[in-house]
Amino acid sequence: MPRHLTSLISLIVAVRLAVQCGLAAAVNSRTAEPGKFRLRMGESFKITLFADLHFGEDAWTEWGPIQDFNSRRVMSSVLDLEQPDFVVYLGDVITANNMMVANASLYWDQAISPVRERGIPWCSVFGNHDDASFEWPLEWFSETGVPPVTYPATKASSSGYKEFSFHGTTRMELMRSEIEKHAALSYSSIGPKDLWPGVSNYVLKVSSGDSQLPVAYMYFFDSGGGSFPEVISNAQVKWFQLQSTNLNANKSIPELIFWHIPSKSFKGMAAANSNGNQNCVGSIFGEQVASQKAEMGIMQILEQRSSVKAVFVGHNHGLDWCCPFNKLWLCYARHTGYGGYGNWARGSRTIEIKELPFSLKTWITMENGTSHSEVTLSS
Repeated sequence: MPRHLTSLISLIVAVRLAVQCGLAAAVNSRTAEPGKFRLRMGESFKITLFADLHFGEDAWTEWGPIQDFNSRRVMSSVLDLEQPDFVVYLGDVITANNMMVANASLYWDQAISPVRERGIPWCSVFGNHDDASFEWPLEWFSETGVPPVTYPATKASSSGYKEFSFHGTTRMELMRSEIEKHAALSYSSIGPKDLWPGVSNYVLKVSSGDSQLPVAYMYFFDSGGGSFPEVISNAQVKWFQLQSTNLNANKSIPELIFWHIPSKSFKGMAAANSNGNQNCVGSIFGEQVASQKAEMGIMQILEQRSSVKAVFVGHNHGLDWCCPFNKLWLCYARHTGYGGYGNWARGSRTIEIKELPFSLKTWITMENGTSHSEVTLSS
């Protein structure tokens, strides 16, 4: 039996809105007890990152559905090769600005289908394209016109036209849909209301195989974009300070950080690497870092915590490097989806956690089954 099916999986959340059986419930982020992903004795805990899938892009063309098919093929190849215990969808799961009606959850379900079909638990964070406003393609105003669209049922106005708004699917709607439909495998969460408009802010814990002791904490942040600015807010910084102090006051437990859009520190690291930093590990350095619009203190706080080992991001399709930054690592995932810009070969980042002795290792797994750029992050 695959390791992920024998792992005991529970959840620690900032806030999760549960709607099973028609009942809504919330877990208070200030009092929630840690749940866990439990390591089996003597085995590692393996995490796969899928970044920038961009499902639903140009869905009205022949190109769009083919790219979604290709993206599923990449994920299936990586999953069958790595056999991960857990998957993180690291933002830009869909290209919402190409979706003319509020049907983004259908494409979201397609994107998570390779993981769901294999019974692997997952979680997701939002990127800048996941709830972006619909953008009218210029070619729709040419002779070919607007392609056929199946509109939701609406009542006709007094003029005889059906009233219809090109309103997309919000972050809250997407997250609620995922949690409601896939409660058995989805460990995504709706974060505290005081962190809104950010939604995907929560914590998970990896526990020892023979005890309740934590081996690592995983923090997930909504880095904005789309319907609001690309930034991790000061409120999110304070939330992290509170959570990490409550859960890991003496900083003895390693912490991993995940969000979509790189912070400005990634831009500084890229500049240092271009000047000959030989400690960076990766295979593509193909573009400049497109960072968040502002820095509200999150990197300063992370740098002060010796327990923080690495920050993992997506967003830039032409980057897959890991670079040491003070006492932690800054790491890109690999562009997984065939949607989105760029022609770089597709793949995924894998993270491996071992308990005794603790080690944290990562590498890139390509669609063709090869791997490269292995680096130890716990040294």
